[in-house]
Amino acid sequence: MSLPRSARRVQDALRAAGLDADVRELPDSTRTAPEAAAAVGTQVGAIVKSLVFVGRDSGRGVLVLVSGANRADEARIGALAGEPIDRADAEAVRALTGFAIGGVPPLGHATDMRVFVDPDLAARDVVWAAGGTPRTVFPLAGAELVRVTGGTVYEA
Repeated sequence: MSLPRSARRVQDALRAAGLDADVRELPDSTRTAPEAAAAVGTQVGAIVKSLVFVGRDSGRGVLVLVSGANRADEARIGALAGEPIDRADAEAVRALTGFAIGGVPPLGHATDMRVFVDPDLAARDVVWAAGGTPRTVFPLAGAELVRVTGGTVYEA
């Protein structure tokens, strides 16, 4: 089966990062953490939510990788980023990442962004991340998620 173009971009980014993970296209939506968990047969906490924010002062993108069971503390992430942040709208998400909301992967983005990783994800043996479309995902170890994104694990 041939992957959609945006999922192939994620697959190429995985290979470039030295990961042997395969992007998988599923018949069911993986747009939300509960949908993704049901589609791959795992707990919601093992799903990577890729949340995109914009620095209020710099306009720079900030990617927060959060466990599907948790919420991002915007004030805390803003403090870590060194400026207040606002959630990116759909147009900004696409401009910063090159992907549409619901399929934003943790790597392979159009721009360089600061990345912060939920410690609950970093500690997991296997997490599932979006693969570039609302129906594609890939598995990797939490430690690999941190490595390939260059992310900073923040204190919960």
